[in-house]
Amino acid sequence: MRPKTLIILGFGAIIIAKGQKSARRWPLRTVGHAAAKGHNGRKYKPGAKTGPEGETLSQAYAIVIADDHPLVRSAIRQAISDDIADASFAEAASLDETEALLAEDGNADLLLLDIHMPGMHGLTGLCFLRAEFPSVPIAMISASTDPRLMRQAMDYGAAGFIPKSTSVNDIRNAVHALLDGNHWLPKMDDLPETAKEDAELAARLSNLTPQQLRVLNMVSEGKLNKQIAYDLDISEATVKSHVSAILQKLGVNSRTQAVILANRLAVDDPTRDVAEIET
Repeated sequence: MRPKTLIILGFGAIIIAKGQKSARRWPLRTVGHAAAKGHNGRKYKPGAKTGPEGETLSQAYAIVIADDHPLVRSAIRQAISDDIADASFAEAASLDETEALLAEDGNADLLLLDIHMPGMHGLTGLCFLRAEFPSVPIAMISASTDPRLMRQAMDYGAAGFIPKSTSVNDIRNAVHALLDGNHWLPKMDDLPETAKEDAELAARLSNLTPQQLRVLNMVSEGKLNKQIAYDLDISEATVKSHVSAILQKLGVNSRTQAVILANRLAVDDPTRDVAEIET
């Protein structure tokens, strides 16, 4: 059953036109009576298990929206919830909050991740979350429409890339595709091929553990081993061990060279203004 037509002029208009919908309890579990949809047309995860009386036991899609703009989070949540009934949502405004949410409940079906959110350090945050939660598909959301950035995000493990200028219908199509296990990118004339240097760096970074990626982030911020040890509540000896492993896995000889490589993951923010969703 198709949802009612929703006219949206922008991130702000979606709240004005419809009224802000509160986030549902996280996680939300539901019970239906059909294999693919409930008796009232509600959509459920594919492959739901059947109960002793033949009923379909299913958990609603659990979606994490991570963006430091509350208005953006609300608009994206509204667009999705009007299309996918019984979806449950959790929201985060930083990389640390996102990690905590995913660690608290490992049943997330999709993470929509702002590439410029606090703590992200460009694509480094994507690499960290992919290493920490490999089963959770991640789609980047950004005000940027740079095809090269989209290519890089996919090379470093993103399942999709959704510009904030994307129409509501395309956002919904993207979410459906991602929940079905597919990749999604906006239509474009020419998506660049993977650059050799990006492919090599992606391969090296994939060998780092989540903790080593944390340490690399902190090294890139100019923190000393003592500071890193304090922040992570580990010993300086452990930090030194992580740094040595990072240098070896990245194929470099010094912290400075490791920082240069990490800085290649930095992404310029084209704007910190809330982008408009076109209809």
